[in-house]
Amino acid sequence: MDEAAPPSTVINSYNIAQIMRAIPHRYPFLLIDRVVDIVIGESAVGVKNVSINESFFQGHFPTEPVMPGVLLIESMAQTAAVLVVATLGPDAEGKLVYFMSIEGAKFRRPVVPGDQVMVHVTKVQRRANVWKFSGQARVDGQVVAEATYAAMIRDR
Repeated sequence: MDEAAPPSTVINSYNIAQIMRAIPHRYPFLLIDRVVDIVIGESAVGVKNVSINESFFQGHFPTEPVMPGVLLIESMAQTAAVLVVATLGPDAEGKLVYFMSIEGAKFRRPVVPGDQVMVHVTKVQRRANVWKFSGQARVDGQVVAEATYAAMIRDR
């Protein structure tokens, strides 16, 4: 008979102050407002509240504001970075999470002011200091963007 896997550690959420302690990003490039449903070593959900006051809307596009797709991918990366830091705990001190690759990025529909983007990330694989993730950005339950990407954990 197989033994049951040990229960996963779940952290309810990281608020903006905790996110800013976990990753170095700051305005205007901090692209998540909260991280919820963190399952250590497995998955997390980032929350991005999209406002017309975002700096990128000044030029993308002034008469038809659309959140750039690359920033949706970056919000996935930031959510994954918080998951990595939460997973590593004290071992994350003095480390940064760097993008290595992005694969299969797809954009399904525009994200506009007023949308709340829920960024679902799941760890696919971890080998030493390289982590691979699958991410989906969703608005109102519909997938608006998705990608698979890898990151490397390095000293600052």
